[in-house]
Amino acid sequence: MEAQKANKPILLSVGYAACHWCHVMAHESFEDPEIAAVMNELFVNIKVDREERPDIDHLYMSALHAFGERGGWPMTMFLTPTGEAFWGGTYFPKTEQFGRPAFAAVLRSVARAFRADPGRITYNARVIREALSKMEPTGGEPLRPAIMDSLAAQIADYIDPTNGGLLGAPKFPNAPIFELLWRAGARLGEARYRDLVDLTLTRMAQGGIYDHLGGGFARYSVDERWLVPHFEKMLYDNAQLLELLALCHRGTGNPLLRTRAREIVAWLEHDMTVDGAFCASLDADSEGEEGKFYVWTWDELVSVLGEKHAAFFAEFYGASLEGNWDENGARLTILNQLDATAATAADEARLAPLKAKLFAAREKRVHPGRDDKLMADWNGLMIAALVNAATALGEPRWIISAARAYRFIVETMQFTDANGERRLAHSARHGVIVKPGLALDHAAMLRAALALHEARNMVGAKVPNHDYLGDAIAWARAIEKHHVDAQTGFLAMSADDATDVILRLAPTADDAIPNAHPVYLAALVRLASATGDDRWLERADALFARLASAVHANPVGHAGILNALDLRLRGLEIVTAGPERQALYEGALAIPFSDRMVLDLDGSDALPPSHPAEAQPKAAGACAAFVCAGGVCSLPVHDPAALRGLAEERMRAAILPL
Repeated sequence: MEAQKANKPILLSVGYAACHWCHVMAHESFEDPEIAAVMNELFVNIKVDREERPDIDHLYMSALHAFGERGGWPMTMFLTPTGEAFWGGTYFPKTEQFGRPAFAAVLRSVARAFRADPGRITYNARVIREALSKMEPTGGEPLRPAIMDSLAAQIADYIDPTNGGLLGAPKFPNAPIFELLWRAGARLGEARYRDLVDLTLTRMAQGGIYDHLGGGFARYSVDERWLVPHFEKMLYDNAQLLELLALCHRGTGNPLLRTRAREIVAWLEHDMTVDGAFCASLDADSEGEEGKFYVWTWDELVSVLGEKHAAFFAEFYGASLEGNWDENGARLTILNQLDATAATAADEARLAPLKAKLFAAREKRVHPGRDDKLMADWNGLMIAALVNAATALGEPRWIISAARAYRFIVETMQFTDANGERRLAHSARHGVIVKPGLALDHAAMLRAALALHEARNMVGAKVPNHDYLGDAIAWARAIEKHHVDAQTGFLAMSADDATDVILRLAPTADDAIPNAHPVYLAALVRLASATGDDRWLERADALFARLASAVHANPVGHAGILNALDLRLRGLEIVTAGPERQALYEGALAIPFSDRMVLDLDGSDALPPSHPAEAQPKAAGACAAFVCAGGVCSLPVHDPAALRGLAEERMRAAILPL
């Protein structure tokens, strides 16, 4: 409104708290009085946190891509007074360097063009608007298992055989891709696929991308060995990796992966928890330098440990006088185990107090900034990850942490709208709530609610008495009413009653943060199982059909949707019943969470008449379990070993027509 009154263009800067170059541009330019004066004279200035408003970030990042720019953060966009993009870029330095023009010169040039050549501005804005308004095609050839199988084979050929991860650098976790490969290994009986996932997670767990003192993975590695990270730590990355670590350990028995999973949870509790919920991220920088908090000189190691102990520690954590990272001429060590001597149990016993000393010394340093926003979507991802990892690794205490975070989100960020419907806000910080929530907020918390509902009776979990299933249904309905685009059937990021976006986009492809579509699709499959209401399954199938064209056009970019499809085609329902069923129920939960849904008949719920096992629990006696797939249930089994064997047999055989 202010821009329209003054007929000034808008300068939009989009960044996030853990972004190094966002801080650089803010300090160099936004905080410089002379540049700030130019900004205020020529523009109406708006700064947006991309994590607080991912829908706005996606809209203008898509516009930047339409200009032919690669994109990134900080994102610097120039908009008409009505909010339409007509030009943009990323980081602009304060003074001209490396071929980049000085920011003040850019500001004056753009403002001059806005006034002197309005026709060009209008043309640019129209072209971008038309590009963004183009809808992805819907429908197309149905999705079938063959697309998952062929994609897995292609991905396997692009895995680095030495370091894991996709070939080359930089290296990102790519969780949906590696989940797809893991699922293909199970579906096809292809051990090589699972071995590649195990290799990737092992090398990541050994690399500098992992914080060997404090726990948690950094966002990505700038090199091909996972050695040198971009040091920021994101909640969503660690949620996805926690699930993969637990799933892979459950399948391979690799002890390192269990250790890393436990350390991630310890990091969450130590560094990332506020009011029981989980913070967004930790910055890469401290004292104005990227990674300064995490790296060591040889002299620092010796001063903390002593010469003898430092030499011993160095054998196992890649430390040396020469270091392994050169930062502005300083030779520094990023702790890692990529080339380390294999530690025996006795070695580990000696190393533990040394690591504790280094951790205590590091705690005295200036810490990286913590973004303490509490976001419904990222918390939902971590809540489900904690529950799923707990069932895979036998760690019921993690479910207590998950339930605590869940309670905060429900009590703080759930609201009832003008129509009496229960919905979620997106974020909360220091009493400021950003609402309405986005599609992923509701999808991720829907998934979290179902995970807690499923594991509510696990021994040691002590989950509060709460109607998790009722929450799941309410949030699924909120998605249906406020986020399904009427023309495409896809999920729009923004709600239909959001008033501050000029265009509601409905992206379908994976990003570093999971896309709402695969999270929602998998949750619909589980919701249908938990409620016995096939209407949820029908909605999932209709959405799979609408997404088919987009998936066929870019299978790699839609690995998450294919993972949800694998659950739809192969997921087993395991029903446990009877007063003495606890051992069977625990055995059902221990079956890989990627492939099963557990319905524990504890008296608080009952199977609907339409469920194929509805008649059988009545004859269960003291205890029984039934394994169901494709509308057909097994005969009852009465001990966990038999249940595990039957489930494995059914999973090998279960590929259902869609």
